[in-house]
Amino acid sequence: MTYVARHTVEWREAPDPRLESGRDAIVAPVAATPCDVDSAILAGHGFVDPPFALGHECVARVIDVGDAVTGAAPGDLVVVPWSINCGGCDHCRAGLTAHCTSVPHMAMYGAPIGGSWGGLFSDLVRVPYADAMLVPLPPGLDPIAMASASDNWSLARRLVAPHLAARPGARVLVVARGSIGLYVCDIARALGASDVLYVDPDAEHRKLATSFGARTAEAIEPVRHGFDIAVEATGRIDQLTLALTSLAPEGICESAGNHFRPGELPLLDMYLTGVTLRVARDNVRSHLPDALELAGSGRVAPERVVSHVLDWEQLPEALPEKRLKPVFVRDIAPASAES
Repeated sequence: MTYVARHTVEWREAPDPRLESGRDAIVAPVAATPCDVDSAILAGHGFVDPPFALGHECVARVIDVGDAVTGAAPGDLVVVPWSINCGGCDHCRAGLTAHCTSVPHMAMYGAPIGGSWGGLFSDLVRVPYADAMLVPLPPGLDPIAMASASDNWSLARRLVAPHLAARPGARVLVVARGSIGLYVCDIARALGASDVLYVDPDAEHRKLATSFGARTAEAIEPVRHGFDIAVEATGRIDQLTLALTSLAPEGICESAGNHFRPGELPLLDMYLTGVTLRVARDNVRSHLPDALELAGSGRVAPERVVSHVLDWEQLPEALPEKRLKPVFVRDIAPASAES
């Protein structure tokens, strides 16, 4: 599935990927979903010119593996992380899997930066370093609900879980426009946040956030010293400023928005309040197992953020349409069940 122009994608034929080393695997995505940033790309706000293969969130079925692969076998359902990592370099061993030194900087699926690795809205995908990359989908977890574990679901957990562990009962502000913020609401409440305020102009998003136990607002003015943790997932500098200026002293702000446009931050206010701001590529592979464990705990409901379940062949017309979190599916049942 190839992004060719604003609001336009199309199928393009490509040679079937082949095993290029004994450490490779070939997988077939069976439940794939657009990341929040894909919506920005499809709207024409990305920083890489088309055409390129799109998609970096999926659960896939393993089709073939190299001779050296021990952690996956044909037929397995696996989560495919968005960034390419070897698992063995100094950065990978330190958990910095989005900064692997065995591949070019920013090597990833879904955009031609750091090499051409293809996209996960594809019939077949080559996965290098399969033992390091692929994470088995635990039994009992729905591939549709976990299609976003490659990035947005696991990222949402990382945005709040470590901070709530260090600050039990913290107050959490979520300023968002898509799935990440809603996942954060669910996770924050499940992990003991005393208060969650979700800010989003979309009424349906706010309704879902309310069902997760969050207070909601269409918009707010800065709440001085109002929150211990803030998560911004809009890609808008004014909304990041709102989050930063609503923090309590020594508060923490996590920015998960892709800021394609420059802007000014309230640096003096941040200095006087002593806040911490992290704007970071997510090292998803290092915390994917913990994210899947949380998903299977019964304390959260990622499936409720899935807005539409659509057939794989509907991708060309349906992907550019504005939807919260559509999942495109095909051939989820194992071969033994299909026969």
